[in-house]
Amino acid sequence: MDKILVHGGRRLRGSVRISGSKNSALPILAATLLTKEPCTITRVPDLSDIHYMLTILGELGCEVERASGMVQIRAEHVSTAAPYDIVRKMRASVCVLGPLLGRELEATVSLPGGCVIGDRPIDLHLRGFEALGATVRVAGGNVKVLAPKLRGARISLRSNFGSTVLGTGNVMMAAVLAEGETVIDGAAEEPEVVDLANFLNAMGAKIEGAGSRTITIQGVKELHGANHEVIPDRIEAGTFLVAGAISGDEVALQRIQPEHLRTVTEPLAEAGFEILSNGSQLTIRPGAQRRPLKISTMPYPGFPTDMQAQMCALLASTGGISVVTENVFPNRFMHVAELKRMGADIALQGPTAVITGVPKLSAAPVMASDLRASAALVLAGLQAEGVTEVNRVYHIDRGYESIDEKLNALGAQIERVKA
Repeated sequence: MDKILVHGGRRLRGSVRISGSKNSALPILAATLLTKEPCTITRVPDLSDIHYMLTILGELGCEVERASGMVQIRAEHVSTAAPYDIVRKMRASVCVLGPLLGRELEATVSLPGGCVIGDRPIDLHLRGFEALGATVRVAGGNVKVLAPKLRGARISLRSNFGSTVLGTGNVMMAAVLAEGETVIDGAAEEPEVVDLANFLNAMGAKIEGAGSRTITIQGVKELHGANHEVIPDRIEAGTFLVAGAISGDEVALQRIQPEHLRTVTEPLAEAGFEILSNGSQLTIRPGAQRRPLKISTMPYPGFPTDMQAQMCALLASTGGISVVTENVFPNRFMHVAELKRMGADIALQGPTAVITGVPKLSAAPVMASDLRASAALVLAGLQAEGVTEVNRVYHIDRGYESIDEKLNALGAQIERVKA
């Protein structure tokens, strides 16, 4: 098992190319199950979660070829059951349920269970499938969905914690081959949902309203193959913006979509950083003075929960008192205990972290608990005195393509070693 050693105090300068979005690529790869014709997906990031998804597609009978960010998939003959040994490694595996149900009218996938940031049930996915006419059975740790045929319906995906991105995509994929019209109310508005809808439309689907709270789908009889380029990863981009804020003299992000990052750039500007936009490039520079923030995570277009931990790392050494409230996953503060080991002054009050900025963090051995927490600890290490040892970095490899190499190219000193 690898660990990362971060030598603090190095200034960052230069440019970094942002990879394709993990959260877009996973459901898009699953959507290739909807057609027997070949599909080509480009700008697919090299991540462990992507590897697991491609392995699942292979187990389901797909022909998969991969080279240099390009994946070609042909799902001419498919099985309808995804094996537990692979599904258990990645929660997003549930996104094969929708396309298998849409194409074969049945699917069986192991339940993903919870994770360290709390229980993340798929009840909204299943509610959507039932509305389309499927029967849902849960037994032996598996969920099976079965339907004689799928018919369009009006479906609500609203919940107490906001919209479900995976659920919206899953139901959308099932509905594209259903008979008649499907209307999804309370749909997730994230750019990743729009990206999936664009791919499905390129395959011959008829989807309108993606990116809004209401998505309308006119069912078609079949889909065909298509080519598609995955959108830039806005969370990776946001993480590098925060890295530039923490330790940068001037850091430029290339191959991004600035409108997807406004929820991050606006708070950074409020905190005193200079943000320059030029086409598909964003540059962050230090301002005259860093200021504390009050942030509340919300579903898109609110501040993303996937950026909360990284922002905590920045605010830990920002003078004054900052307040961060987690409204999406209230238990998503596992990184706080590790930041406190590095000298951060953070008090948790239910779903809210009150952060009193300290002049400087100090290096310490820390443990990554999840994907975004691991990134936050690396960012904290950039500004800490000494060498920060981040353990369990397999988490970071789930969602960041070569983050250590990219930071080193900007001037950081990071080593990946065997634990």
